[in-house]
Amino acid sequence: MSDNEIPRRLMLGGLALMLSGCTQASGAISLLAPTGRPAPDPRFLRQRVQYNGGESSGTIVVDIADRYLYAVEEEGWATRYGVAVGEEGLTFTGRATVGRKAEWPPWTPTASMMSRKPRLLQYAGGVPGGPNNPLGARALYLYQGARDTKFRIHGTNEPWLIGTAVSNGCIRLTNDNIIELYDRTPLGTPVLVI
Repeated sequence: MSDNEIPRRLMLGGLALMLSGCTQASGAISLLAPTGRPAPDPRFLRQRVQYNGGESSGTIVVDIADRYLYAVEEEGWATRYGVAVGEEGLTFTGRATVGRKAEWPPWTPTASMMSRKPRLLQYAGGVPGGPNNPLGARALYLYQGARDTKFRIHGTNEPWLIGTAVSNGCIRLTNDNIIELYDRTPLGTPVLVI
């Protein structure tokens, strides 16, 4: 090995160590979203945390003010996800259950959404499921009894908005996080939005 090769290998090894610090349970974190926009703030990355909110294991709790969703687990633990929430006055609060689940769901804006935001009129016929759909990879539909509340916990094709209040009332997670939550959430799961 030449004297010039040693510093090069040390530099490459150091670079590999620095990059390995940018990982989480689901794999590597890109510093930029695919569109070149910044990735979500690191404090909103999925993590297991202690939870003492009083809800029973298996409950989903959404804290709108702090922009977190908790999947409550046994023995005082929860998996915490960063979320985007509804704009002022548009967010659902209260208790519901997961009454329906869908993979790559289609989306059609409601009449009230199109009234508030006329630019949504172009989607009045609906948007098929897929990567360009604003509901993202999965959706958990919130029901109160047999009534669909029209509010969802769903993915997003705009992950850089996690931690903000931008939606028409739904709770958004990154697509990798909604897939993980979807897989662990059975129909009938209780949901509390505070």
